[in-house]
Amino acid sequence: MAKKLDPIDIAAQQRAREQAEVEQAFLKGMTTLRDLIAPSSLEIHSSHFRLGTKYGRTIYVYGYPRQIYTGWLSTIINMDEVLDMSMFIYPVESQVVLDNLRKKVTQMEASLSINTEKGRTRDPGLQAAIQDAEELRDQIQVGSERFFRYGLYITLYADSMDELGFVQHKVETIFGQQLVFSKVASSQQEQGLNSTIPQMSDQLQIRRNMNTGAISTSFPFTSADLTQEKGILYGVNMHNNGLVIFDRFSLENANMVVFAKSGAGKSFTVKLEALRSMMVGIDVVIIDPENEYQKLADAVGGSYIRLSLSSDTRINPFDLPRVIDSDEADDALRANLITLHGLLRLMLGGAQQTAQGVIMAALTPAEEADLDQALIDTYARVGITSDPLTHNSTPPTISDLYDTLLHMGGTGPALAQRLRKYTSGTFAGIFSQQSNIDINNNMVVFNIRDLEDELRPVAMYIVLSHIWNITRTDQKKRMLIVDEAWQLMKYDDSANFLFSLAKRARKYQLGLTTITQDVEDFMGSKMGRAIVANSSMQLLLKQSSSAVDVLSDVFKLTEEEKKRLANFPVGQGLFFAGQNHVHMQIIASQTEQGLVTTGAPLPVAPQPPQTDNSGV
Repeated sequence: MAKKLDPIDIAAQQRAREQAEVEQAFLKGMTTLRDLIAPSSLEIHSSHFRLGTKYGRTIYVYGYPRQIYTGWLSTIINMDEVLDMSMFIYPVESQVVLDNLRKKVTQMEASLSINTEKGRTRDPGLQAAIQDAEELRDQIQVGSERFFRYGLYITLYADSMDELGFVQHKVETIFGQQLVFSKVASSQQEQGLNSTIPQMSDQLQIRRNMNTGAISTSFPFTSADLTQEKGILYGVNMHNNGLVIFDRFSLENANMVVFAKSGAGKSFTVKLEALRSMMVGIDVVIIDPENEYQKLADAVGGSYIRLSLSSDTRINPFDLPRVIDSDEADDALRANLITLHGLLRLMLGGAQQTAQGVIMAALTPAEEADLDQALIDTYARVGITSDPLTHNSTPPTISDLYDTLLHMGGTGPALAQRLRKYTSGTFAGIFSQQSNIDINNNMVVFNIRDLEDELRPVAMYIVLSHIWNITRTDQKKRMLIVDEAWQLMKYDDSANFLFSLAKRARKYQLGLTTITQDVEDFMGSKMGRAIVANSSMQLLLKQSSSAVDVLSDVFKLTEEEKKRLANFPVGQGLFFAGQNHVHMQIIASQTEQGLVTTGAPLPVAPQPPQTDNSGV
């Protein structure tokens, strides 16, 4: 007899069905973590796979040379390509290895005996294998070595099949140079992909016997080639998260150029380098055209020298270096005369453009000759001659040169009139009296922000000359930082002087740092390119699109590096040292951040966790 259902039960079952349907619909609409991290598609082919829009290929290493050296994988790890690498290491019981080695040695010795009895040619490979096996048996027996099974797989990624083939050829070439042989995981690309993603699954299972010493050479704890035992921290290598620690004075010269657009972090980077250099005993001298270094100078107890027409600071361009070397002393006056020639050409007008568009020298040959004689006579009037013993006398000033020109024949009086604005005219005082500054401090900053635009290049030239004289007098490790160097490159004489500093700096333990944001003008100058060529270190931060092409031509950048250079975030750039370069992130501690920040802050190094010892 059929049982009649209670209406209440029917309603409950209906509600349960509806609730299950709602839950099922809700779960279908949820986005799981797997949905978020999974690629849009995955196509597996026999020799490659396609992961979304990227192409990939897994290769495995199957052959190694008899001897392999530490760091043989560093070149692959530091490649500027996208790749995943996995290593699988399986320990093997020592007793099992000893038993197998004993059998293997017995077989090889038997083969060797048979070859000898039959008069066959000696087999060097067989003899080497016996020798290696016996050495390994001894080392395993005493516990100095362990035995392992080792698998090495690499998955390469690219945007196209042609690029993928190029990357594979690049990797195989590097391996082949070291007699390491690799193959594509044919018909096993899915297993190869699973073996190189971080899920600890060795699905290829292609392994090679290795002892402890051989495996230790392959460990990927390697930094880029730009890491040294000593030096200062410049940043973090973005290729492998290694530290870029470098001593600029270990290179063939200690010069450095920094190119960046405004706001890219160039001043932050240079101030950070200056601060860290002071900690290892290097003095720092800075020419600051924008008042960016006062906070740092005050923090480290440095000297901050403000140059302006209203200040009491005086620098005499006629000062001579107090050199000890007899050969240098003989040439000190002559070298300063040449420097003064360039300065006076700058002060008297630099260069002029004719109606035909031809650049003409501001001084005629006759004026050059009269100026040269006037300089020699001006020094002679105060008792300074080519004899080094007279160089301790009080040097003359521009006012003395004005008097000499005024009372000599030829073009002298006309030159004196053109020079008068620096002696008794608008620009009088700052460079026409005896020097009253002392740069005997670990950090000295010359601020020229308050000088008129016309006087700035002259001031930078005179300050550089003064620093150069001090450098030759008291030789020790120094950094000279010239900010906004493009202002000097606008004039041939000041550009030539900056180049001569770059060329001769190493002899006097000086490292010149040249900073500019006007890349086109700087690199468009013959002297600008020469300064770059005489700088062993270069730092390229974010650039404008027009500057990227210029720098790409000079530094031979790849297409990928060109693309990055225009899109670097603040504080990232390409760091060159010698023949090598890396993609680097400049990073500072919180304390350093507070000392050197004037604009947008750069990344701060993570601080160690604080331990609460209160017991609460």
